[in-house]
Amino acid sequence: MQRDLFIEGMSHAASTVNIVTTDGPAGRAGVTVSAMCSVTADAPTLLVCVHQKSAACEAILANGVFCVNVLRDDQALISDTFAGRIQTPGGDKFECADWATLTTGAPALSRPLVAFDCRLEEHVRWGTHVIFIGEVADAVVNEIGSALIYANRAYGTPAQLAPPADPPGATTGAPAESLNIGCFVTLGPYFMPQLIAHFAAEHPEVEIKLSEGAQDVLSKGLDQGAFGLALTYEEGLDPGLECEPLAEVSPYALLPAAHPLAQRPYVTLSDLAEEPMVLLDVSPSRTYFTDLFRNAGYEPKVRYRSPSFETVRGLVGHGLGYALLATKPANNMTYDGMALVARPLRDAVPASRIVVARRAGGTPNPVESTFLETCKSFFAEAQAA
Repeated sequence: MQRDLFIEGMSHAASTVNIVTTDGPAGRAGVTVSAMCSVTADAPTLLVCVHQKSAACEAILANGVFCVNVLRDDQALISDTFAGRIQTPGGDKFECADWATLTTGAPALSRPLVAFDCRLEEHVRWGTHVIFIGEVADAVVNEIGSALIYANRAYGTPAQLAPPADPPGATTGAPAESLNIGCFVTLGPYFMPQLIAHFAAEHPEVEIKLSEGAQDVLSKGLDQGAFGLALTYEEGLDPGLECEPLAEVSPYALLPAAHPLAQRPYVTLSDLAEEPMVLLDVSPSRTYFTDLFRNAGYEPKVRYRSPSFETVRGLVGHGLGYALLATKPANNMTYDGMALVARPLRDAVPASRIVVARRAGGTPNPVESTFLETCKSFFAEAQAA
């Protein structure tokens, strides 16, 4: 079988993102891996595959212990750091997070989704990798958060599918009315709390369930019935979905406050073309923002990528580059207190259209129709203000 065909096929297989760490006589080391699975629960055992050229590989062999830290969907920065895509200021990968230890002494994230602390039992060298089989000596399971998923060469988060319909006459104890809605990851924090507050004030009896994700997650969720409506951007949606336009937003440049370009009233794509870029790495944002440059005849110099809106803002705040974004929070500070400046683009570039999407041919139920009217009124008032 051709190697390229195998790699392409495996790129479509979704997996959790894990940081495998070790500590002991050979020192502390860690690496990002996706090849991790359980072996047996009777004598709790799992396996991980680590490239033999990784510094963590020989360290695990020498230390005889390792910890598998399963990342939450807001911990992509940790993944990129241990994969070598992001460098910490001091050069130590472990500086990107807080750590503790469990039974074996291998570093365990202080807030993972799950941490499996293992003693090395067997190892097998196979091709370019070493397969480590570890007996789980200890574990920490956190109830809050979803797994960070890697598939199609991008990060994502799992979408919960709708449960099967109850048979006629069944009594479930569920509320008489409920609303399942999806939302694009960057629109959720800015718009959804206001929309839900407006809706809940008039309809307190309705139970609202919210799912957030990138376009592929939202398209699948709508198609599979996980939710009936999704607030998102029109770009990159499945063509089989119907969209109700709500508003248009123009992209802007986000800069560290100390950057020379931050002193100008506006910036151009030409100004930014030679600067390092921090890319919001979710669909369709990654393509939309880079295409703005390419359509103008420039090639953006992408230095850092993250699927997290706030991580992108944080990287910019620390002077690691600029970002192009469309959603503009009211606060001009990062989570850790660094000042940011937003400047409009002088270039004539296409705006992004915010829409409510639903499955084509489907008829919204009364609760969904009411929420759709709430969205239309909210955005109409916002544009008129």
